[in-house]
Amino acid sequence: PDLTVAELVALADEALAGFPHRRLDFDVAAAGEERRPGFEALGWRALRLLYMRHVGPPPPRSELAIEEVAYEDADTLRRRWHEEDFPGQDPGDYYEQAREVALARGARVLTVRRDGEAIAFAQLEQVGDAAEIGQVYVDPARRGAGLGEALTRAAIAAAGPVTDLWISADDEDRPKRLYARLGFRPVWTSMELTKRP
Repeated sequence: PDLTVAELVALADEALAGFPHRRLDFDVAAAGEERRPGFEALGWRALRLLYMRHVGPPPPRSELAIEEVAYEDADTLRRRWHEEDFPGQDPGDYYEQAREVALARGARVLTVRRDGEAIAFAQLEQVGDAAEIGQVYVDPARRGAGLGEALTRAAIAAAGPVTDLWISADDEDRPKRLYARLGFRPVWTSMELTKRP
């Protein structure tokens, strides 16, 4: 049966009691889209997430110097990204939990540095013959110079000859066009609805 926005909010409140945030995911974006105005009116944030699969040969690598580093070397950028998306929100122990999950999935981190400081990073996770470029982030002051594209190219190359290589993008933002130029093709779209604390 189709649940109303009020019924879904009540379900989230019950299931996530004791947690400061709320989140509901719709595997089929259209189901979330029709309820989106009601959620947004209640202060929820909607994100249409486009999942893309790489097809064809890897694109040529960038000439930019990119290095693989320890997971922790991108922590400052991860915190900047969190502050950009969730200003003023305490992440609690999220970073430690995310680190454990990422390292269990064999996470590899690629960075671009300027004057010894990481200014952009990409994270590649691989399980068996499948891989996902799970994060690509460029410091806001450095955007527009091709760093995101260079890192994505490097991550594609680092994945090697996998059967499946995935990346996801905000369906209402620019990165999906960049990923399409690099050989990623849309497969499906989901929707995440989040209520911040």
